[in-house]
Amino acid sequence: MSTEINFRLIATQIGDALKYSTSVNSIDRAAYSILKINKEEFPNPSITSVRAQCLYNWILSLAKTSMESTERLKRLVDFCFELTPEEYKRSTIEFLERNNCPYNLIYKDGIDEFLKRNFHAEVNKHSQRLFVQENYFHAVFESAKAFNKDVKTKSLNEKDGQPLMLNVWASESGVLKVTPCQSQTDKDFQDGIKFISGGLMSAIRNPTAHEPAITWPINRQDCLDILSLISFLYRQLDKAVYFKS
Repeated sequence: MSTEINFRLIATQIGDALKYSTSVNSIDRAAYSILKINKEEFPNPSITSVRAQCLYNWILSLAKTSMESTERLKRLVDFCFELTPEEYKRSTIEFLERNNCPYNLIYKDGIDEFLKRNFHAEVNKHSQRLFVQENYFHAVFESAKAFNKDVKTKSLNEKDGQPLMLNVWASESGVLKVTPCQSQTDKDFQDGIKFISGGLMSAIRNPTAHEPAITWPINRQDCLDILSLISFLYRQLDKAVYFKS
């Protein structure tokens, strides 16, 4: 059995949590289709529910079966989710996290949706875990905050937020240039980055810094769209050349 995952504890507590919301037939059907192993018996005198004992037997059988560890954990997570009613999914997620199940298996659907956006590496670093945990407010806040910090660092400027962005990205006097700022098109694009960055600070970073999450909700779609914007700006920051006038 895994030295990192306490399958016996998981088997006991999941069995206790789900014993009233499922049946032995449902447990067996889910196990045959998801776990795809043979069930052994692991008598436990402290378990008095037939359904809880059935879950216990299946999970310990999974722990005993020889297979690659990631595949074992994936089957465990899928099995638990298949048997958990929708209204109890959050508590099951939290329980599996507390017991060291990898979050990339627990939140696979969210991770797939996140990764297909191909965000900038800094957006991934600051927001992926928060996004898959459905903490959209803080996923946006952390990425916007990180962008602000990295602009300060590259521009060697102590201003903050919108004043920082309007100062360092300006086509005439700014120190971060993404174009030569020679033609009108160059200047228009440069100033566009300035105003978009300033808008990010005013419309996104500032409210999430000062408003409670409960009164300033950000939904899944808005979160993805905002992170795409921050990712775009991060790529401009990567290209920007420091130019001291």
